[in-house]
Amino acid sequence: MVEHTPRALRSPGPMLEFLRGRDVLVAGWGVSGRSLIDPLRDIGARPVVTDAGTAAMTEAAELGLATAATESLLEPGGLDRFALVITSPGWRPDSPVLATAVAEGVPVWGDVEFAWWVDQARLYGPVRKWLVVTGTNGKTTTTQMTHAILRAAGIPSVACGNIGLPILDALRRTPGPQVLAVELSSFQLHWAPSVRPEAGVVLNVAEDHLDWHGGLDAYAAAKARALMGRVGVVGLDDPVAAALARKSRARRTVGFRVGVPADGELGVVDGKLLDRAFTKAAILAEVRDISPPGPAGVADALAAAALTRSIDVAPQFVKEGLQEHKVGPHRAASVRELAGVEFVDDSKATNPHAARSSILAHERVVWLAGGLLKGAHVEDLVEETAERLVAAVLFGKDAPVIAEALARHAPDVPVVELGSGDDAGMSAELTSEFDGADAVMARAVRIAAGYANRGDTVLLAPAAASLDMFADYTHRGRSFVAAVQALDEGDIGSPE
Repeated sequence: MVEHTPRALRSPGPMLEFLRGRDVLVAGWGVSGRSLIDPLRDIGARPVVTDAGTAAMTEAAELGLATAATESLLEPGGLDRFALVITSPGWRPDSPVLATAVAEGVPVWGDVEFAWWVDQARLYGPVRKWLVVTGTNGKTTTTQMTHAILRAAGIPSVACGNIGLPILDALRRTPGPQVLAVELSSFQLHWAPSVRPEAGVVLNVAEDHLDWHGGLDAYAAAKARALMGRVGVVGLDDPVAAALARKSRARRTVGFRVGVPADGELGVVDGKLLDRAFTKAAILAEVRDISPPGPAGVADALAAAALTRSIDVAPQFVKEGLQEHKVGPHRAASVRELAGVEFVDDSKATNPHAARSSILAHERVVWLAGGLLKGAHVEDLVEETAERLVAAVLFGKDAPVIAEALARHAPDVPVVELGSGDDAGMSAELTSEFDGADAVMARAVRIAAGYANRGDTVLLAPAAASLDMFADYTHRGRSFVAAVQALDEGDIGSPE
């Protein structure tokens, strides 16, 4: 991989004036790429779009935008006319266009870096306070909780970034928000060295996207960019995140733990969330009011509380916001209860770290897992959760890897592996209702229901990405929900 760490902009000269009348290359015609066009035009720059997809380039051209083919950009002098390249977060540093730009001295920013400078330039109103959320798992839930608390406090705000709404679109809203609850991925942070949030949190750091970053150290370093503002917040129960506290460049760094907090921390005492970081001691919420339940949900709530308390949101509004927050679909969401068995959809648990938190939130689990592990290891996950597993039903490309870990660390747990076309044993009615990957999921759910008894939880927490079988994790989650809804009480406790 070509090593490239973008440097913070020292002199925007002044702000974004250096782009006026110049060509700016927009690398990637996705959601973030589209959000760049109007702001670039508003500052007088000329956006030029490049994308590997023919359909994307055609669409951009049909909208009247200039386009540039990758081949032409890689020719000698092909990038000379550009004052700046703004990349979509998914483009790796060693992508040919980006690597060539760096080699030729053309600045490369991410869309988040550009959004930061648009905000600092007051292009769309007063500068906003950024509350940044990152981590391997829990980003979206924490961002949503943060936004819920801000709403409870009556603070004009919006949740944006990796959560779906581009930051630039949020900045252009009328009336404009005063505070941004910003979810940022490691990709986005890699390309955003100038961002200095009012407060930023690193929830946790586990193996994920190592192929993109080239290793865990580089991945953690990207996450640590959230700790460069006024207040940095770290999850103390996660060893890698906790270690980042020593490297934090924030003016003040605090921590949170799902346990008794020390001075300068947030934590839990007698079923209550307690703030000992921003005051001597303040009760913020009841553990029983947190959604989703379990240690991971409580940790996310503590992180959201820390971010909002850092800007002086009163404890009563933290409580109200957390009470109002309800977990979104496919994020440890309860689907239904049938014959005393709860079915939970945590399709968003796309790596072992997330699956671990999901399993540990329940006493007895029939586990549905599998997909693309992306090089992540499952040994520790299986070893730590083995005593809670009633059975495991596995599917997807890396199902054999998970099965091998279960054989080593949980040999008494029944394991069923399904192939990509395994819908054998399904009724004609079900076979007509489901097909392809959905049929495999339907069979997996039916088998899992057969191993479950009253008091058990049938849990979809795949520990892996979905793209080997499904369009994305939401498709996988919807497939699970549809299969669960098709069950009846006769399917419970009757293993095939």
